Amino acid sequence: MQNIALLGATGSIGRSALAVAALHPDRYRIHSIAGGSRVAELVEIARNVHPKHVAIADESKYEDLRQALADAGLKDIEAHAGAAAVRSLAEDPEADAVLQAIVGAAGVAPTFAAARAGKRLMLANKESVVCGGALLMKTIAEHGAELLPVDSEHSAVFQCLAAADEKMKKAARIILTASGGPFRGRRDLSGITPEMAVKHPRWSMGRKISVDSATLMNKGLEIIEASWLFGFPEYRIDVLVHPESIIHSMVEFADGAVMAELGTPDMKTPIAVAMSWPERIASGTERLSLAKLGKLTFEAPDTETFPLLVLARESLRRGGVASIVMNAANEAAVAAFLERKLSFTGIFDVVTSMTRGFEAPAPASAEEILAVDAEARRRTAEFMAKRR
Repeated sequence: MQNIALLGATGSIGRSALAVAALHPDRYRIHSIAGGSRVAELVEIARNVHPKHVAIADESKYEDLRQALADAGLKDIEAHAGAAAVRSLAEDPEADAVLQAIVGAAGVAPTFAAARAGKRLMLANKESVVCGGALLMKTIAEHGAELLPVDSEHSAVFQCLAAADEKMKKAARIILTASGGPFRGRRDLSGITPEMAVKHPRWSMGRKISVDSATLMNKGLEIIEASWLFGFPEYRIDVLVHPESIIHSMVEFADGAVMAELGTPDMKTPIAVAMSWPERIASGTERLSLAKLGKLTFEAPDTETFPLLVLARESLRRGGVASIVMNAANEAAVAAFLERKLSFTGIFDVVTSMTRGFEAPAPASAEEILAVDAEARRRTAEFMAKRR
C-alpha cells in the first residue's frame, strides 16, 4: 500500500488523481490532502477518502475547515492551515509519495520539501522546475528523490526516453505538442474576454492554466521544464501545434526514428503512469480509436501573434533569474486579466517588459527563489498600475 500526499486536491489534476486512486484501493491510500481555499471541496474529498491530514493554504480558513470536518463527523482527521502546513505534508515521513498539483509559484516550497525528504515526487507543478531549474534537480539527486512528470507532454517524453541511454539522448530531439489553444489561427487578439480565453477546445483545466494555453505561455514554460527534466538544451526542443491533442509529445532519435506517446486528452493517463511506474495500471481513461478519429493534423506555432513562446526560449538561454521573473510576471498579468484589469494582449506586453528589465544572479536556495518571485510580482504590480 502506497501512502500518497495529494497537494492541490481540489483542482482538476487533484480530482483526476483521486479517480485513478479509487480504481486501485488495494495499492494506494490518500494519506493527506491539501487545497488552497475551498473548504467545502476539501471536506467532501475527506469524506470520500478519509485521509489522516487535511491542510488549507489560506490560514484564515482554519476554523472553517476544522468546524466543517467536525460537522461532517470527521473529527479524527487533523486539520491544518497555512503554507508551512502544506509544506509539512510534502515531507511527512508517513507519506511514500507526493503528487504535487498546486498551481503556480506557490508550489515551489512544497516541491523542494518533498525533494529534500527523498520522496517519489509526481510533479504537475511546472513552475517548480521553471523557477527551481538546476537547484531543484541537484536537490533531487542529493536526497535520492525520484521525480516523475505528470504534465501530459513531459510524461510522454519521459515514456519515449525510458529505454534510451545517455548516448542516444545526446543526439535526440524533443518535440512538444500543443493544442494551439482557443485562438489558434487567429491573428487579431483584440477584444478577448476571460470567458473566451478559459474555454479550452480539448482539455479541462483551471482558469490560470487555460489562459496560459491561450497565450502559448504554457508551452513556453514546458520548454524550460523539458530542458531541466531531461537535460536537453533549448535548441533541441521543438514545439508543434497538434489540435487534436492525441499525440502528447515525441522524441526524434539520431537515425530519424520518431517515438510518440498517444492517447485521449485525459490527465488520468499521465497520473496513472506516475503513480505506478515502471508498472502500468488502469487509469479509467477512454480508449483511443484512431479509426474513429480519422486524421491527425499539425502546424508550426504562430510566434508572431503569440510572442511569449519566443520569450520563454530567451529566458532559458539567459539563465539567472529570467525564468523566475517571467513566471512571476505572467502569474500577476494573468490574474489581472482574469479580473478584467488588463487586456489579453496586455499580458504579452507586461511579461515581456518585466522579464527583460530584471537582472540578478541565480538563487542558491528555495527561499531565494521565492524572494525573487515576490520582488518580481511587486515590480509587475507597480508596472501594471502605471499602465492604467
